[in-house]
Amino acid sequence: MFFFGNNEEFVSTGEGAKRKLLGRGGSLMMAEVSFQKDAIGAIHSHPHEQVSYIVQGSFEFQLDGKVQRVVKGDSIYIPSNTLHGVKSLEDNSIILDVFTPQREDFL
Repeated sequence: MFFFGNNEEFVSTGEGAKRKLLGRGGSLMMAEVSFQKDAIGAIHSHPHEQVSYIVQGSFEFQLDGKVQRVVKGDSIYIPSNTLHGVKSLEDNSIILDVFTPQREDFL
């Protein structure tokens, strides 16, 4: 199955943040999340495993009570049901998120 990024539309996920699905099938889903400076991805948890890759920019990433600055090229593994969230430190910061199983709430 092919997904063409230019054909996918962004959905607002809060002030200064937006998400678009880039691919999904089987038990996997991939999404791009773009942030403006100081935008917040609120602390939350979900039953899905997640890997996040910093495509562009930088973030203050909170994972299970620990805070770490992450930059382009860094990645984070988030086990299921683990509290996590981000704050963007630059305009046009982008995270690529991969989930298993798929996030039905994103559809």
